[in-house]
Amino acid sequence: MMKFDRIEIYYFLGIGGIGMSALARYFHSQGKAVMGYDRTSTPLTIALEMEGIDVHYDDNVINIPQIFKVTDLEKILVVITPAIPAESMEWAWFRDQGFSIKKRSEVLGLITASTKTIAIAGTHGKTTTSSLAAHILTSSGHGCNAFLGGITANYNSNLLISHRAEWTVVEADEYDRSFLTLSPDIAVITSMDADHLDIYGSEEYVRESFNLFAAKLKQGGSLIVRTDLPLVNRTEQAFDYSAELGGDFFASNIHIKEGRFFFDFYFDHPLANGVWKELELGIPGRHNIENAVAATAAALILGIGEEAIRTALSTFKGVKRRFEYILKTDELVFIDDYAHHPEEIRAMLNAMRELYPDKKVTGVFQPHLFSRTRDFGDAFGEILGQFDEIILLPIYPARERPLPEIDSQWLLDKISGNHKKLVEKNELLDELFSRNLEVVVTIGAGDIDEWVVPIKNMLLKR
Repeated sequence: MMKFDRIEIYYFLGIGGIGMSALARYFHSQGKAVMGYDRTSTPLTIALEMEGIDVHYDDNVINIPQIFKVTDLEKILVVITPAIPAESMEWAWFRDQGFSIKKRSEVLGLITASTKTIAIAGTHGKTTTSSLAAHILTSSGHGCNAFLGGITANYNSNLLISHRAEWTVVEADEYDRSFLTLSPDIAVITSMDADHLDIYGSEEYVRESFNLFAAKLKQGGSLIVRTDLPLVNRTEQAFDYSAELGGDFFASNIHIKEGRFFFDFYFDHPLANGVWKELELGIPGRHNIENAVAATAAALILGIGEEAIRTALSTFKGVKRRFEYILKTDELVFIDDYAHHPEEIRAMLNAMRELYPDKKVTGVFQPHLFSRTRDFGDAFGEILGQFDEIILLPIYPARERPLPEIDSQWLLDKISGNHKKLVEKNELLDELFSRNLEVVVTIGAGDIDEWVVPIKNMLLKR
């Protein structure tokens, strides 16, 4: 097994990724030399630079510092994300020179092998559930290290460090089967919907991978699984949870009332020794109550008490780009959300309908990946058709090349009604300015977040 104490320099290819940047921050906190490349400058890479990590944006060997040419290879580790293309010049140079190269998931697996680990997996819900679990451990005084797939609003980071903590919370990513490098003490599975079919090929293989993940649980560990999931590998220490479907852990009496955050969701939590009444969740949505139940189940297994959990749930501020309020007034609400799968959009829209039943909801959606748009075209068309107004942007390609006949016009044609429009990104501000907006939400996992501040500024001026 690789010993990190021998490594002095870390180079990240794709350092701006949410998982990669958490690892970069972790090793930087250990006093190691950390540097890397990413394709574009983003608020996250700028934050890394401000923290003292060297980042450049041109894939060229001349940008690799001289230190890599004079330092012993055994003191250097190159970490790579699956998003880096095989033709990358820098990756090719590191391969040719014989450097040790590990995938992000491998490095995360090695780090967590020496700690007790809570690993939270799922095609939806894992980022919020991981952040909730980490917040419960942190705010209760137990502490944890946490590698998260989003920027938590409470800590303004995707990394939590507690050098004395015995537990690590990890968002277990199913993409590229990365989560199979983990061997958790507590495993949570929030969902198993078909996704990443460019990798898996079919929903059957998605489910197979989640079963393999469940089988990675350490002996004597606990498995926490949403009640209705078709999971085969359920251990003796397996627990079901849900928002309203029953199970070992579940919510009841879900309701909305005016609270510290405008309108808040509340719920009861029945347990064997009584019912926890009127738990307040600091973020909206029944899907997030379900995430809170899962995080609470993990905390109860660790022996954390009611008052600590109750306080943590009420003070949780959410994750950036997960139902994130940008503007919230009586006249206008602007929300930004990372949703990029039909079921994620459905959960988000349901929450908005509960919170704002009499308001017109305008969605601005940027599809993410040609393959995902193709694979879920009908499902996207169905849920997007439920918005009062939908503005569609061109597909964000990410790592993919275009597919024949698959574009946003193809998707637009699948949306029923005449409340839809396809616009280019440079037309978006004018389009929104011309509309009578009540609740507007930007949706997608591409670069649509770069338009959040311009939209906010336009709305404020208007």
